[in-house]
Amino acid sequence: MKSAAAPELSVVVAIVSDTISRRPDSGHLEGCLEHLMPQANDGQVELIVACLEGTEGIERLRSRFADVKFIAVPEALLERHVGGREHHDVLRARGLLAARGKLVALLEDHARPAADWCRSVIAAHRQPYAAIGGAIENGIDRPLNWAVYFCDFGRYQNPLPAGEAAFASDANVSYKREALFGIEAAWRESFREVVVHSALAARGEKVALSSEVVVYQHRQRLTLRAALQERYVWGRSYAATRNRLLSRWRRWVYALCSPALPVLLVGRGAATAWKRRRRLGKFLGALPYIVLLQTAWGLGEMVGYLVGVPIAGREGLR
Repeated sequence: MKSAAAPELSVVVAIVSDTISRRPDSGHLEGCLEHLMPQANDGQVELIVACLEGTEGIERLRSRFADVKFIAVPEALLERHVGGREHHDVLRARGLLAARGKLVALLEDHARPAADWCRSVIAAHRQPYAAIGGAIENGIDRPLNWAVYFCDFGRYQNPLPAGEAAFASDANVSYKREALFGIEAAWRESFREVVVHSALAARGEKVALSSEVVVYQHRQRLTLRAALQERYVWGRSYAATRNRLLSRWRRWVYALCSPALPVLLVGRGAATAWKRRRRLGKFLGALPYIVLLQTAWGLGEMVGYLVGVPIAGREGLR
């Protein structure tokens, strides 16, 4: 991986498994790197890990994966707080700024990329799209894991409708460097997929999906309490991010409509499971958890539209 020439692909992995933890750890990251390293030994793939300074276990991984570039961001520079995820967007931005590849991709630490993931990303970008999102599958066969998966990534399950799309997940997405850095002002400080993809669209760029670019969600040690807390935080963060694109009266309208979100989200997930048919039984088996998790998300969205997210011990809009 050590080459003076720009690599074909830079992969930025952000440690995001600390939404409700006081101290981040690298427990999920090791498996992700184990799946990526065999794909990155030809000098064409650069691997970058963006993490908080002092992440538990990171020094051991730095020694084990000597060819990976680790970017440790001092926590003092971030507005990190327990029950928040906004610092993940900062980590992604720091990782992307260090990337040298002609293509740049984003993964999360709990992802387990398929054995041909890097090749598939490069092949997919032979198409003229600025951004290409991939399929996301569940890797742990437990009802709670399935529930979290369906809530987070159900619409990215295969068979994924290929071609132009209005969305792509930052848990498995890649960009042509020229297009992404053409809107650097939109993400340089903090990478938010909603903002970034809106900025691309404003320039006439297109986002697409590919069923060939596959990762597996591998969430370890999940508990219902943690999943509910996390779901609330993510819903609140999502709404606070959308606030940047909404007028004040629209935020109030969305907040008032938020109590209906659990029904809408569960119904949408059921429709997707029915249409794709591959995982309908898993969806039904996880349904009680899904209802609880989507209720937590709806509550989080409502609070996010009204007051944003906590900033350094106070409330405010982000």
